[in-house]
Amino acid sequence: MAQEPRVDVETRATSLRSSLTEEQAEHIADALGDQGVWFATPRPRTIDAPRPDHVWDLVGDQPHQGRTATGRATVYLAEGHAALTRPLILADGFNYGPSDLDALWSHFNAGAPAFLDRLRGMGIDVILLGFDQRQTYIQANAAVAASCVRRAIQERQGDLPLVVGGVSLGGLITRYALARLESEGVDHQTDKYFSYDTPHLGAWIPLVLQQLAYLHESVQPRSDGPGHAGLIRSPAAQQLLWGWVESEDYSGPVTSASPLRAEFLDDLRGVGSFPMRPYKLGLANGAGDGAATGLEPGTPVFDLHHDPLQLTARVQPDMGELQNVGTIKFGAPLWVSVTSRVPAFDGAPGGTLDSWGRVADAIGLPIEERLRAGCFVPTVSAIALAQDPLQWPADLHRDLADLPKDETFLDAFHCDPANSAHGSMSEVLVDWFLEQLAGW
Repeated sequence: MAQEPRVDVETRATSLRSSLTEEQAEHIADALGDQGVWFATPRPRTIDAPRPDHVWDLVGDQPHQGRTATGRATVYLAEGHAALTRPLILADGFNYGPSDLDALWSHFNAGAPAFLDRLRGMGIDVILLGFDQRQTYIQANAAVAASCVRRAIQERQGDLPLVVGGVSLGGLITRYALARLESEGVDHQTDKYFSYDTPHLGAWIPLVLQQLAYLHESVQPRSDGPGHAGLIRSPAAQQLLWGWVESEDYSGPVTSASPLRAEFLDDLRGVGSFPMRPYKLGLANGAGDGAATGLEPGTPVFDLHHDPLQLTARVQPDMGELQNVGTIKFGAPLWVSVTSRVPAFDGAPGGTLDSWGRVADAIGLPIEERLRAGCFVPTVSAIALAQDPLQWPADLHRDLADLPKDETFLDAFHCDPANSAHGSMSEVLVDWFLEQLAGW
């Protein structure tokens, strides 16, 4: 049996923090900056959102882990509609804190694609679904999505079926919600399900950046809110990340480090994995030709000299044994992080996230433009390649042009011609999606 990919950390003592003097800890804290949650994604409001026709306050239709999640939906009726008639539910994705539905409108409707305006022009009523805690358990927010589906059915005039899906984690939340409703014998009346750059198999944040986020909290705990690692340790992150570590000193397997991921995947299989009734559509911000990006495995991205501190962090190397991804030195090495049998995710085709750039900006380090962003949702994950999500794919660079239908869990999918930012509105993807709805 093949050995699981893993990370190994060497420190002088049982932990890096106990290896450091107070002066050294202050050097690291100063060097790593102090700008909130590193991996949270603010969505700037580029246009004014119109006033919604209706606002729904939503409560999950069942608790998870003893807690009931809440959320909100804004309803924008199509041109010429006086009541909800052809509902399309679009769920928000992975981030920290509550959804900003005005910002969500701006994000989806900005630029040439004008996605939401075009939907409404087709006679489709748009329901933007947000969550009060985007970082909580997927099952909990799926209960909010289920309540949204029930409310849409209740409010709808006539009997036209629903279209339900979401961007990023929102596609996974609605996937679980619809599958769970089917497993309970509830008619969700949904004809089409869609996911927009959704991590069906998993998402990726460089392991060394996860470690540095924990390290910063270790040397400079925050008292006024979440620290840099606040999003990484959240339930949703543990459930969706292909590789996860629990601290800067963790040594061990990275695909099974969190029991929350295995538990979620068990729950997902328990409700049927995917909803069976809807026609399932997938959109990928990543390219489908399998070509590698410009992030060469093992490339040093950060080489920080903050006398006497030296900190190095590297693009994820490609497989191998004990491959260096990060080092902290005060003269002699105090912390060394290495990975074994981990694929070069950073340079894989997929929807990109400027993880390296955000950390560089927080630290105040110059960074080459080509190194700012790496793969966040591999294309093979966004198109739901038919494989076990707990196993990393044999080939992240699979050419998907002629993929047999039985090798994806979706009924149809479309990829961007070139890798684009995760969740960004691509005119190519929007055009394809609207074509899929044209006969609805």
